[in-house]
Amino acid sequence: MILTIADTQLDTSLITKLYPVAIVGTGEENETTHISLEWLETEGVGKVMVAGYAIVVNLQDGVKKEFFYHTKDELTKEIISIQEQFASK
Repeated sequence: MILTIADTQLDTSLITKLYPVAIVGTGEENETTHISLEWLETEGVGKVMVAGYAIVVNLQDGVKKEFFYHTKDELTKEIISIQEQFASK
């Protein structure tokens, strides 16, 4: 199956992991890191500065692709699109 994320087509047979993350500042200049959405919503409320969100896709060849979203609403719309693509196959 071919999965489309942000106008990029990916062969699902090559995907080893696909997951959403929040991107937060580390406090060191412009450095950021990924954290789980669950942690952000339970433990991170008011503790971290969210820089954005991403869908991370790990492929069998070791390549990691990241698709950036400015808001959680944009991320949610893309997650729904991914769910719909899987449901239609």
